[in-house]
Amino acid sequence: MDVNIIDISGNIAKKISTKLFDAPYRPDLIKRAVLASQANRQQAYGPHMYAGLRTSAEGWGPGRGVSRVARLKNGSRAARIPQAVKGREAHPPKPETDRTEKVNDKERAKAIKSAIAASGNELLARNRGHRFQAQLPLIVVDDLASLTKTKDVKAFMEAARVWDDIMRAKDKTIRAGKGKGRGRKYKHAKSILIVTAEDKGIAKAARNLAGVDIVTSDQLNAELLAPGTSGGRLTIYTESAITKLEGAAQ
Repeated sequence: MDVNIIDISGNIAKKISTKLFDAPYRPDLIKRAVLASQANRQQAYGPHMYAGLRTSAEGWGPGRGVSRVARLKNGSRAARIPQAVKGREAHPPKPETDRTEKVNDKERAKAIKSAIAASGNELLARNRGHRFQAQLPLIVVDDLASLTKTKDVKAFMEAARVWDDIMRAKDKTIRAGKGKGRGRKYKHAKSILIVTAEDKGIAKAARNLAGVDIVTSDQLNAELLAPGTSGGRLTIYTESAITKLEGAAQ
């Protein structure tokens, strides 16, 4: 397909032909790759191996007219057993459990290709909640990667008519559940993903913009392209990044 390449001012600079956005949309493969990526970085969790067992409690044995539970020396209360206060857990989560998930290399590669193609689909992008007036896929000249000031990145976003999506991502919501008390009270939306061939300063310039992620083409993965397993993230590619992705796809 023929796609437009815009300059920093938002004007069409030239056209190129690429097959990156012709791949079929495979939400099943994208979901599989994203969930595997999340599972493989999950931190091990579970109680200490001696949790609830650090006690001098012992069972009295039969013939005492009381239940055969482990009790403290003074006989005040039961300890160690699961049903006792501060006792061990009966079936706790095991820290040594392997929670990783494996994905075939070909499946992962096809998921990334599908997610890249989905980033050029305006309907999928709007269904994710993105706000923009630009034509997708959005490809920019390599000058974008050299921007070193946030105000210059903002000026480009406004010229490219995608700044509304960053303003949308400024809103935060309170997380439901126990996560509120575990250092992750607020949920932040994802906005624009910027894909470059190499980082020449854009990462520092755009890192404080709400919901924006910056990545080089060789570090691109399905989770960045499809947060929450939903394809169609609003993505900006540089011309060199498209060239590198095409070379990797062959």
